[in-house]
Amino acid sequence: HVQLVESGGGSVQPGGSLRLSCVVSGYRHSSGVCAGWFRQAPGKGREGVANIWTADHTTYYADSVRGRFTISKDTAETTLYLQMNSLKPEDTAMYYCASSAWYRVPCDLGQHTYDYWGQGTQVTVS
Repeated sequence: HVQLVESGGGSVQPGGSLRLSCVVSGYRHSSGVCAGWFRQAPGKGREGVANIWTADHTTYYADSVRGRFTISKDTAETTLYLQMNSLKPEDTAMYYCASSAWYRVPCDLGQHTYDYWGQGTQVTVS
């Protein structure tokens, strides 16, 4: 049974930082899996924030977060992280981690790329 469980959300003032974690269980990320973070603000659609391709750890960021957020994975390939710095009120959203089941190219921020999703963790910046 595959599970993705996010944690680390909370409330923070503008300019602050948070680190989100996503623990993956039930399957092991093989080389070439695409893993990412998405967010959804109230009244808006879900948008891709950042992703990482496990084959070579190539990363990609949405323009809105590039330079402020950093995505990474642990060496055991069981936990995905999102370090968020210089947070802004517009970063307020529910954040979700997601992962493809198998090798996936291209590894992009289209929702169709991902097979497994977590339940989300709330981030509020105010």
